[in-house]
Amino acid sequence: MQAAAAEASAGTAVSQARPSGLRWVMCALLFFATTINYIDRQVLGILAVPLARSIGWSESDYGLIVTAFQAAYAVALVGSGRFIDRVGTRIGYALCVAFWSVAAMCHALARTALAFGAARFALGLGEAGNFPAAIKTVAEWFPKSERALATGLFNSGSNLGAIIGPLIVPWIALHWGWRWAFVLTGSIGFLWIAPWLLLYRRPQVSPEEAAPIPWSHLIPHRATWALLVARFVTDPVWWFYLYWVPKFLHQQNGIDLGQLALPLIVIYVAADVGSIFGGWLSSMLLKRGWTSSSARKTAMLVCALLVTPIAAAPWLSNLWAEVALLSLATAGHQGWSANIYTLVSDVFPKQAVASMVGLSGFAGSIGGMIVASATGLILQTTGSYVAVFAWGASAYVVALGLLHLIQRQFTPVDLAREG
Repeated sequence: MQAAAAEASAGTAVSQARPSGLRWVMCALLFFATTINYIDRQVLGILAVPLARSIGWSESDYGLIVTAFQAAYAVALVGSGRFIDRVGTRIGYALCVAFWSVAAMCHALARTALAFGAARFALGLGEAGNFPAAIKTVAEWFPKSERALATGLFNSGSNLGAIIGPLIVPWIALHWGWRWAFVLTGSIGFLWIAPWLLLYRRPQVSPEEAAPIPWSHLIPHRATWALLVARFVTDPVWWFYLYWVPKFLHQQNGIDLGQLALPLIVIYVAADVGSIFGGWLSSMLLKRGWTSSSARKTAMLVCALLVTPIAAAPWLSNLWAEVALLSLATAGHQGWSANIYTLVSDVFPKQAVASMVGLSGFAGSIGGMIVASATGLILQTTGSYVAVFAWGASAYVVALGLLHLIQRQFTPVDLAREG
C-alpha cells in the first residue's frame, strides 16, 4: 500500500501542475490525429478486393505490400521516438503528420504491386511518429491515475478512423475512382496540423525532465524486454484485423464493397468501447488503492480473455455472428493497448517515453512483418483462415504470461542516475 500511496502522491503533484481543461484539449488533438492516422492506413484494406482485380496482385503479393508498411513502420518507430524526444512533440508530431499525409496521397500514383509497396513503405515511415508523440504528450500532461483513461480516449481515435474509412472510402471509390479515395483521405492530415501548431503548448518541465536519455539506459531493464515481447506477440493481431478482416467478410459472405461499411462500423465502434473501457478499468483500480502494475495487468487479463472466442470465427456461416466475435476481439485488443502503452509512462521518465514507445513498437512491427507475410502465404496455400484466427485468439494470454514472467512488478526506474 505504501507504493500505491507514493504513486497517488506523485500523480496529485502532476495534476496540480497541469491545467485540467488544457490537458483534455491536448487529449482531443491526439484523438483526432490518431483518427486521421487510421483513416489513411485503412484505405488499402477496404479497397483490397477491387484493387486486386484492377492491379492483378495475388494473396502473397498483398501480404508483401502489407509487410512493406510494417518494415518501414518498425524502423521508423525507433527513429521517430528518439526524434520526438529530442525536438519535442509540437514540431515533431506536425512533421510526421505532414509526411504521412503526402505518402497516403502518393498511393494514387501506383499502378503495380511494387509501386503500392513503395507507397506503403513511405506511409509507414511517417505514421510511425503518431504513437510515440501521443504517449509522450499524455505522460507530460496527465497524472498517473488519469493516463490510462487519457490513452484509452485518444487511442479510440484509431477506431473512429476505422469507422469513417468504410463510410467514405467505398463511396469515393465507387463515384470518383479508387485513386481519389487515397488523395482525399490523405489530404485530411493537413487540416490537423494548423490547430496543433496553434494550440499546443509544452508544459513546464524541470531541466532533469528535459535531458535526453540514451537507448543504452533503456535496453538493460527487464521492463523494456517485457514490453517488447508483449507487443511482438500482440501487435500483429491488430494489423491482421485492419488489413484482412474486410477481405475475410467479403470472402466468407460474398458481400461487395458497398455492403462492408455497416459490419466494419459495428466492429470498430465496439473497439472504441473497448479502448475506453480498458483505460477506465485500470484507472478505477488505481483510485481504489491498487499499484499501477497490478491495475494494468488485471485490466490486460480481462481484455485478453475477451479476444479468445475469435478462434470460432472461420467456422461460422452467419455474417453478424462473425461481426459479434470480431467486435469482442477488437474491443479486447484496444483495451489491452491502452494499458500496455500506459505501462511505458508508468515505468519510464517522460524524456524517455517516446523512445520507449518507439522501441516497443519496433518489436510489434517486426512481429507484424512476419505475420503479414505468413498470412498471405497461408491463405494462398490453404484458402482457410482457421490457423490465423486460432493464433490471434491465444496471442494475448500468451503475451501476458510472458510479460509477467519477465517482469512481475512494473515500478518506476530512475534512468537519469544510470550510466
